[in-house]
Amino acid sequence: MSHPSAPQLRPYQVELINDLYRQLNQGHRRVAIVAGTGAGKTVISGQICAHAEAAGKRLMFLVHLDVLVGQTYDKMKSFGLHCGFIKAGWEENREAPIQIASIQTMAKRRWWKQWPADVVFYDEGHITLFSQVGKAVLKTFPEAVHLVMTATPERLGKDQLGDYLEVLVASPVPGQLQQMGFLAPMRYYSMPVDGLANLSGVKTVGGDYDEVGLKQACDRPELIAKIVGEWRRLCGGKRTIAFCVDLEHARHVADAFRSAGIPADTVEGNTPIKERQRMYADLRQERILVLTSCNVISIGFDEPSVEVGLMLRPTQSSALHLQQIGRVMRISPQTGKDYGIILDQAGNLERLGFPEDIQEYALPTRQSGGGGGKPPPTKPCPQCGRILLSFIVRCPDCGHQWISDRLLNLEDMVEIYSAEQAHQITDLPTLIDLFHSHRRRAYARQNAPTWAERSFWEHCGRWPQPDWYRGSLLGAQPTPQQMLDYCSYLQRSAKRLGKKQDWICQEFEKECGPGSWQQLARFKSA
Repeated sequence: MSHPSAPQLRPYQVELINDLYRQLNQGHRRVAIVAGTGAGKTVISGQICAHAEAAGKRLMFLVHLDVLVGQTYDKMKSFGLHCGFIKAGWEENREAPIQIASIQTMAKRRWWKQWPADVVFYDEGHITLFSQVGKAVLKTFPEAVHLVMTATPERLGKDQLGDYLEVLVASPVPGQLQQMGFLAPMRYYSMPVDGLANLSGVKTVGGDYDEVGLKQACDRPELIAKIVGEWRRLCGGKRTIAFCVDLEHARHVADAFRSAGIPADTVEGNTPIKERQRMYADLRQERILVLTSCNVISIGFDEPSVEVGLMLRPTQSSALHLQQIGRVMRISPQTGKDYGIILDQAGNLERLGFPEDIQEYALPTRQSGGGGGKPPPTKPCPQCGRILLSFIVRCPDCGHQWISDRLLNLEDMVEIYSAEQAHQITDLPTLIDLFHSHRRRAYARQNAPTWAERSFWEHCGRWPQPDWYRGSLLGAQPTPQQMLDYCSYLQRSAKRLGKKQDWICQEFEKECGPGSWQQLARFKSA
């Protein structure tokens, strides 16, 4: 019999749990449970724990942050479950059928190794399973059932979930949850695609960008002032969370909003839980409008009324990226939230993609090259040759400064679209603008024009029309020098693609108009 305060499960949550039991009945002992952000991980895990306790099983529930112990316990209580704790400051009860265990405390206590666990549940499994304690637990209980819950099966680093687990069960992908009405539709804004933050000087440490380099690139008064202006222009007055590089950056962003007359606060890693809850309530009740943090509100923050996420911290971690967007995708009809908004100053959408474009979940392995994301863009330092992430503005080896680098991108943000969204666009001017941005990106990278057509087709699901090209790169009145540069680019592209002179001429006239090829010949002979 279910407990009176137990949450009602949604149909797909029931289906996912039934899928899990089918896999266990087939003899699998190590199962990944993928429930994307907003799919209701805590409800799903609470129901699994309730079933385990009712069946007389002993279950150990691993969390990776002390702050998650209280949240987990609240959920267990709603299902009427009996819990002990392996966590400093919480009462031990080794007889309880469910043990909520913080991996930080487990490292210091040893008695859990003798506890007769039938089931081990790894919350935020892309972290807990790969911790030293998580790996020890896997070895300590070889006969137990191991259930690994995560929102994102991909993780940074070489080891992947598929190297440890046998099979996966999953909730519907974010696009389906949006169609069912369980996640909010999204609007995305970023720098124009051909002018994204240049990360080419930031080193990679432990698979993600080095914070020192990120700080140099992102914690800058001009960029912070710009995001305050863009927030006012695109979504002023809406409840907002900001993901920052480090604590100092988070404070600078909050200061800038306050200076502009917008109430803001910063939540820090050592902010006591009561104080955090007060801040979250302040945001819900609009006593503040902006809450900034570094890595604090990526996990365990559940405030559905938040409408805007400011991405100010570039990352290579698709798990972190999707968690951050997920904070804004929750539905909140009672506060009048119609959709979520992301303002991406960090280029993360460009690098790691959109939740709507996830087609299915799979178990990545080391062999399958999991943990990917696209490799970040890089550039060589012209002075000493060191290869740096393209957003770095000062070479850490020789001190070379990229003064004119467009890195400090202060252009206005434009709306950008996931492939799922772009395939549904019918407005012609929007499509032409999008095609032009693919063209500009190809030209900036010196990729052939055919690359732009192909990438536009992949993004929007259609090919460009012949009259969409004109002026996309050089504008309506190109100078002779611009035309000569464009001609050289086409000649290089033709050589790579094995194209003849007539292809160069056609491509040139698509951009510069009929008769422009003859005009160019006159420039050359003049």
